[in-house]
Amino acid sequence: DLVDVAGTPTTAGSALRRDVPAAAHDAPAVARLAAAGLVCVGKTTLSEFAYSGLGLNPHTGTPPNPLDPARAPGGSSSGSAVAVAAGVVPCAMGTDTSGSIRVPAAFCGIAGFKPTAVRVNRGGVIPLAPTLDSVGPLAVAAADLVALDGALRGTPPVPVGAGLRGLRLVALEGDPADDLDAGVAAAFAAAVAALEAAGAAVERWPVAALAEAAALLREHGTLVAHEAWRVHEELLDGPAAERLDRRVLRRLREGRALPAAGYERLLEQRPRLQAALADQLGGALLLTPTAPHVAPEIAPLEADDEVFLAANARTLRITMPASYLDAPGLSLPIGAAEAGLPAGLLVSGPS
Repeated sequence: DLVDVAGTPTTAGSALRRDVPAAAHDAPAVARLAAAGLVCVGKTTLSEFAYSGLGLNPHTGTPPNPLDPARAPGGSSSGSAVAVAAGVVPCAMGTDTSGSIRVPAAFCGIAGFKPTAVRVNRGGVIPLAPTLDSVGPLAVAAADLVALDGALRGTPPVPVGAGLRGLRLVALEGDPADDLDAGVAAAFAAAVAALEAAGAAVERWPVAALAEAAALLREHGTLVAHEAWRVHEELLDGPAAERLDRRVLRRLREGRALPAAGYERLLEQRPRLQAALADQLGGALLLTPTAPHVAPEIAPLEADDEVFLAANARTLRITMPASYLDAPGLSLPIGAAEAGLPAGLLVSGPS
């Protein structure tokens, strides 16, 4: 419900937008899907203003993870992932700024694709961080994502390759994939080994551009933090701010407090690091876990905001630097990593 559908209000998961006028037109992405024959059966909830990787929402309720209702669904596209994983619909739309398609796909055991930001028209979509926002699909199988990607762009689907033999893959070692829970590390290693056994050429080494991107974000704050408060500045300055999810409000205010010089530094360094990523991969695709852990339990996140904020930052530890570099990413479910829950395998490439 971040995307306009004619005749319905676009709430962005916020109580502040429940009474906004209905959208007059479908967003271009919605119109293209309809033209391809898809039928919109409803809208899904999300983290308020799409500003969380965990998917909790005090206004609409948190969608229960179909794999374990006591676990977070992932966010921000929580309802979309849950609707697909529960079999309500075969596919759904999401947005991804820091991991908001990839993470809920991983936590709910389905597939999700975050395209390069400009690949899918973002008109009629409420922004969070305009430099990074992207629109993409979630589905059960990667083949469905290929078909949906074609529909979203109004072009024929990209042909799917005939196999893995000869495909070059780099399994990331080191930052930002150096803080993994044991179960996720084991599931990732097994997935990489399976790809290798199926004929892919797998190399294992650190990727300097991604590590430098992660270090820059730790030093200066994320591009999302720098841009989200600017998008919602009028709301922050008004009396309705206190009606926001308290965790969203805190993050918006903390972003506003970041030095502007850090934002300028991140924008300045981004093209260089994007080029470096493409150069270092040399045509290979990058393999990482989608998140360092499986879907966390909801109760501790609700009970303590410090626990929530730390968990949110760790959840996005891998997808956030990739987003900063505008790397498209496909998350696929792999193995039982912990408590019977899957991990996500993230396949990324240069912008």
